Order: sequence, then C-alpha cells, then structure tokens
Amino acid sequence: MHIDLFLTCVNDALFPGTGQATVRLLERLGHSVNFNPCQTCCGQMHLNTGYAGDALDLARKFVRDFRDSEVVVTPSGSCAAMVRELYPEAAKWAGDEELLRDVEALAPRVYELSEFLVNKLGVTDVGAYYPHRVTYHPTCHAMRSLRVGDAPLKLLQNVRGMTLVELEGANECCGFGGTFAVKNPDVSAAMLSDKTRHIMDTGAEACTAGDNSCLLHIGGGLHRLRSGTRTVHLAEILASTEGKVFA
Repeated sequence: MHIDLFLTCVNDALFPGTGQATVRLLERLGHSVNFNPCQTCCGQMHLNTGYAGDALDLARKFVRDFRDSEVVVTPSGSCAAMVRELYPEAAKWAGDEELLRDVEALAPRVYELSEFLVNKLGVTDVGAYYPHRVTYHPTCHAMRSLRVGDAPLKLLQNVRGMTLVELEGANECCGFGGTFAVKNPDVSAAMLSDKTRHIMDTGAEACTAGDNSCLLHIGGGLHRLRSGTRTVHLAEILASTEGKVFA
C-alpha cells in the first residue's frame, strides 16, 4: 500500500526516532511511505483547552494535507482518536457541513500503527527481534476511543528474544491525559505513582506503549525514582531486528 505518515507534533519535536522506526517497519513489510512536511499538530491540545477555533483550523489543514491519501498511519492512538472521534464532533459543533463531510470521508482511512498492522493488514508477526524484558501499558485513547483491543499485544507476543511480562493495573490511566496533567497536577502525580510502582514490580527493563506522550510522563516518573527502567515506543520495538535494535 501507499501510506502517508502522520508523525504528530510530539514525535516530530521530541521523538524523531519513533517516526524513523515506523517508516523502517512499514517499508520492511513492503509498503511505500510518504511524509508530507507541511503537516502540523492535530489540534487536540487546542480543543482540550477551549481554543475550538484554532482546533477547527488545524482540522481543515489536516484534511487538505491528507485528503488524497490511500491510508494515513500514525504512531499515536491519541492523535488518531482526535481525527476519528473529535474532528466530526467539532465540525458539528461549529455547524461546518463541508468540514464534516470531509472528515467523515477521511477518518476511516486514518489508523493508529498497531491497528493498521493487525486489523487492516492482518499481520501479527513483523519479524521483530528485541532481547529484553518488557511490559506494556495500553494508552487510554487507543484502548477506549479507538478500541484497538489486544492488537499491540498480538504484535509484542511475536517479537523474538523478548520476554513480555504482564502489568498489574494495566488498564488504569498513567495520569498524563495531555492538558489533564497541567490542570490537575496532584491527581496526575498520584496516578503516575501507581503506574510506576506497578511497572517497577514487573522487573521489566523497558515499558512500551503506543503513545510517546504517555511514555514521556511515565518515563519522567521512572527516571526520578532511579528505577533503571526505560520507556520505548511500540514502533521502535517492532522495527528492531537482530541486525538493528532501535532502543
């Protein structure tokens, strides 16, 4: 397939290796990948903080950037959920029928990485190799909005050399929630404390997830505790092979 990569602003600014890993993985599976350098933020932060007009402008830009795409794949459940779930709602709130038609046409072609591999392509073994003890944190938007289910776990279970350990309280939010952590810092910190404790109890060398925003929050907590456990995006594990381990 011809795939357009929606990298997201968090990955572009802070985790470029995730985008590189995503491209490496998809190309290894035989697909062509295009990156449109004009792409920008999906507007989730703007919408969550009351700047609906700015969010709508970014939604319109997203449509312009990707309207002709066969499929759009992003290594972020959060941003995929913004496009598929909140763009239509925002268009309805604004009474913008043209935008609503555009996003309803485009949204079904926008996929989070793991759901694209498992649910669209039917692939659960991508030939990955990652010789570490790893635990998996399912992020809220991927689990509750996109309902990716066990797609990430199916992929991780087929990674050679890896020991996958179950995380207690896995379905509990890490406490980041984008602007939630800013608006409710004490609650966010308490939720993070629970998450980091459960991760450390696994004895894992690494904690993985499908959203770097959540991993940024979790990684900060683990670092402050001097846990020795690192965070690594799912794409970087899946892109790793015996010849090249990404993280």
